[in-house]
Amino acid sequence: QVQLVESGGGLVQPGGSLRLSCAASGPIFSVYGMGWYRQAPGKQRELVAAALSGESTTYADSVKGRFTISRDNAKNTVYLQMNTVKPEDTAVYYCYADLIPRIGIRRMYWGPGTQVTVSS
Repeated sequence: QVQLVESGGGLVQPGGSLRLSCAASGPIFSVYGMGWYRQAPGKQRELVAAALSGESTTYADSVKGRFTISRDNAKNTVYLQMNTVKPEDTAVYYCYADLIPRIGIRRMYWGPGTQVTVSS
């Protein structure tokens, strides 16, 4: 079955950097988009960044200019480079992939989440 595995979360000081990775594996036919959502305590899950088909990307206003999303299509992997992080970036970060499995229909798949804590 298709699985997403995230890595790279942890504790980082304000102003620091962190890089998240997410690899999709299993019987995948085609990947349309990959990206990241986050959910802070007591808040709704929000889109952070998405890497869509082709070279198109989109970002939440709160992370524009600080975060960069990239994809390695050959590896079905998406990265999130987080620079100049702020305490308000603290959240659980969830990777997603919009894909078609070899058997089945196109849908979203989610990773289990990785904790990012920004604190001094």
